[in-house]
Amino acid sequence: MFRNKRGIINYNLDLKTFARQNRQNPTRAENKIWQEILNNKKTGYKFSRQRPIDQFILDFYCSKLFLAIEIDGSIHYIKDQSDYDQARSDRLNFAGIKVLRYTNSNIINDIEKTHGDIKKQIKIRKRELGRKGTPPVKGEPEGVKK
Repeated sequence: MFRNKRGIINYNLDLKTFARQNRQNPTRAENKIWQEILNNKKTGYKFSRQRPIDQFILDFYCSKLFLAIEIDGSIHYIKDQSDYDQARSDRLNFAGIKVLRYTNSNIINDIEKTHGDIKKQIKIRKRELGRKGTPPVKGEPEGVKK
């Protein structure tokens, strides 16, 4: 089950310590996107860093938009990791969370283009959510298991 009775997305409490460690030791790309775009609300929305959701830690998460931003380093190009990432994104999509993925290279080499794409994706997401402001939960997905 993804949400509790109040509609809040559950998460594995064991992930809190690891998420805190990740916040204290960001990658170069995570630090750049946080400092230049997400921390100072240049998007118009509040994002959290290293946010536990379900059984995962998301690099960045906006709870108002049910929007995750994941930063992928070179490890994500390996087939097994790529398959895991897709299963993870599918599971989050079933929970109503849209996942945006950017590479370290996108962020380090062209932060302006990344910023423009994030703003565009936020507009699309706002339309997807509509007036109600909450995505439907689609049920339990296949793939990544708890």
